[in-house]
Amino acid sequence: MPALPVPTRSWHLARVYLTRALRLRCPVCGRSPIFVPLRRTRSVMDWFTPLDGCPRCGYAFEREPGYFLFALWVVNFFSVVFVALTTYVAIEVWLDLSLPATLALTVGPAPFLSFAVARHAKALFIAVDHFIDPFTPEDNGEDRGGGGPPLEPKPPEDAGAPAMDPKGGAKPELVGAGRR
Repeated sequence: MPALPVPTRSWHLARVYLTRALRLRCPVCGRSPIFVPLRRTRSVMDWFTPLDGCPRCGYAFEREPGYFLFALWVVNFFSVVFVALTTYVAIEVWLDLSLPATLALTVGPAPFLSFAVARHAKALFIAVDHFIDPFTPEDNGEDRGGGGPPLEPKPPEDAGAPAMDPKGGAKPELVGAGRR
């Protein structure tokens, strides 16, 4: 696959990525969906789990395990809390309701809103992450953002010394996947 050029950061590019995220599209090409389409969603996991990557440009949506924890804890949580607090303030200012009614109107919609916002929270996180740290198909996940070649693994300090077993003798070398 040919290398994709990394565009320079600008407000216009940020707006493009965020618009694509709000449409739940790949931030790189803007055409492929990040999630299974609504009409093909068959389970809760289909709703919450993004596809492996963009079939058009090869952009991996989930770079590593736990990648979306920040999106769910920050973007999703704060959007739900913001709506609940705004609703509470509006009720207190314009309506004279009892405490149970106020709590029902502020806390009641929160689980549904959280469910509805989860996809967009992940898509926004993907877009912002791609804007801050562009990811190309050549990246292997080891060197992100340095601009230089990937780092070579450092050999262990005692690479030349034979391994010792607990009784003091040298251990036999391991060959392949099993012992001989």
